[in-house]
Amino acid sequence: MSNHPVRKTILCIDDDHSMLGYQRALLERRGFTVLTAASARQGLQIALACAVAAVIVDYHMPDMNGHELATEIKRLRPQVPIVMVSSDEGIAEQVVNVIDAFVSKNEAPRRLWPVIAGICGENIPGSKETRITA
Repeated sequence: MSNHPVRKTILCIDDDHSMLGYQRALLERRGFTVLTAASARQGLQIALACAVAAVIVDYHMPDMNGHELATEIKRLRPQVPIVMVSSDEGIAEQVVNVIDAFVSKNEAPRRLWPVIAGICGENIPGSKETRITA
């Protein structure tokens, strides 16, 4: 029996390598294991093959957009929470109905960690609650 806490795994899917690097650094500093995929198809394969606590997915990707990817992940793994990030300030209602949270890339430095913490049940020092809103 181990006294070490179980590290939760987050899958980050984005065709922007600098955004993947940012997400990896943010989450690893907070004790998560991070898997990354630079394409939607690669991300879908990882999401199906690995146990993940949550998925962070970009909306704009060349081979499959984030809405299509989120829909497919939810169809195959409905219990996995999905956070969508996008350079758009908002997203269409049909996309909101598939995902668990939305964060604008402009707000990611301030909002991404509180959203992930809320989804994964992590405590945020100095915060009484974390609301997940679009």
